[in-house]
Amino acid sequence: MNTLAEMLRQSSWGRNLPLPEMNRVIAESSQREVPAGGHAAHAGQVVEHWIGLIDGLLKMSVTAPNGKVSTLTGVSAGGWFGEGSLIKREARRYDVIALRPSRIALVPYATFERLRATHLGFNHYLHNLMNARLSLFIGLLEYDRLLGSDAKVARCLATLFNPDLYPSPGPYVDLSQHEIGLLCGLSRQRVNAALRTLHDAGLVRLEHRGLTVLDLEGLRHFAQGR
Repeated sequence: MNTLAEMLRQSSWGRNLPLPEMNRVIAESSQREVPAGGHAAHAGQVVEHWIGLIDGLLKMSVTAPNGKVSTLTGVSAGGWFGEGSLIKREARRYDVIALRPSRIALVPYATFERLRATHLGFNHYLHNLMNARLSLFIGLLEYDRLLGSDAKVARCLATLFNPDLYPSPGPYVDLSQHEIGLLCGLSRQRVNAALRTLHDAGLVRLEHRGLTVLDLEGLRHFAQGR
């Protein structure tokens, strides 16, 4: 289990900071534990921190006036979010809910802005992160209404392997079928059937808990309905 300091030092952006700056960021940042089902962040709240996931699993979701919940994406360990609202100084537009007990890192607005103002590498990281998230959401709009359950599960899994969103993802995915269902907006039964299809296609190997991705490019093409 990583400490706050370890998570910050090992992050893609933190590895490029000078040591005195990294130590300052660590001193200014804090962490918070979020129970399963709890909110790491609320829609409509004033954004005061850039948030990273030290360990656990989160999902971003929006709720319609009629109460229908739509999941946007998941956040696995090492992922960061909230930079857009922080830069624009606007209220958060989505809820972030823990799917299992989680710990989040909180980098204050003043620290975030100092890094933006003084470190080109940090700005490059933010540019890549925001571009990757934009591509993710465009894909969500493009495919969500067109794809069947099998392809939705494939897309959900493939998004966890974007190195601009999550650092050094390995082939093993530590997600239960219930958690995959929460990320995809599908029942556990539909997820189970979809995973069997992906397994039979040679794209994943089902483990006692979670799964191992055997063919990432094949999974991505499957997710696009190809």
